[in-house]
Amino acid sequence: MSAQEEIDLEFLEVEDLLLRTVPGLAEQWRGATPDEVEQLERIAGRPLPRFYRWFLSRMGQSMGPLAYPSQDFSARRVLDCYARKIVAPNPRFLLIGYESDEMMPLHAFYDLDAPARGDATVTARYARGGDDPIDRFETFHEMLSWSSLFRFQFEQMSQKCEGTLYREDADLLSLLAPVLSSLGFTQPLTTGRYCGLYERADAVMICGGTPRENLENVRTFLLGGSNAGVLRRILGEVAKESSLEVEVNTWTPALR
Repeated sequence: MSAQEEIDLEFLEVEDLLLRTVPGLAEQWRGATPDEVEQLERIAGRPLPRFYRWFLSRMGQSMGPLAYPSQDFSARRVLDCYARKIVAPNPRFLLIGYESDEMMPLHAFYDLDAPARGDATVTARYARGGDDPIDRFETFHEMLSWSSLFRFQFEQMSQKCEGTLYREDADLLSLLAPVLSSLGFTQPLTTGRYCGLYERADAVMICGGTPRENLENVRTFLLGGSNAGVLRRILGEVAKESSLEVEVNTWTPALR
């Protein structure tokens, strides 16, 4: 088995999730060239995270419908930023996504000093550094998976709500998962302690938090479903059975 085949098998559940949730992805994604991958590794000055190699092999040229509106994650754009010295090589931070919004030009970087599960933390920084980086996701594959469920499932639901889960001195998602499982939800992806992805035929729930934020006892959530009654029942069971404190901040559309 080749090294590339081993990488593909390792992240098969990520690939399955993206292909299932993003319409037309298989027909439109395009991988980077081997030379582009080698150039990126030379810039990084160390082996690229295994998931990044998988991403580049599948979407290093085009992310198809999964592409972000103002961020370009193509290998060609990243290499161009280094060639034009928009970004200077840094032994810790590797540019992976160029932000074209000039009002808030926070680009996506890997923090190569924060590896996790064959991947690394994705953080937001200005091209020349400056302020402390803002962590977005513990891993790039969680970021892409979260985005696919948000854009192609949660956003399509008739009723949505946003809120927070809270409990002192607890791994919140380990308390949440068994309750959602008892309600018929499945987890399409093995995630860490900061990201939770849960699906059911009539509902989807995605949870998030970031490392180094000193908010270990809080996770945000987005819950979408067929109607408000379904969402209320789900949240009621979570509050009752998990001992988590559940706070809903907004309903869309607003409840009367």
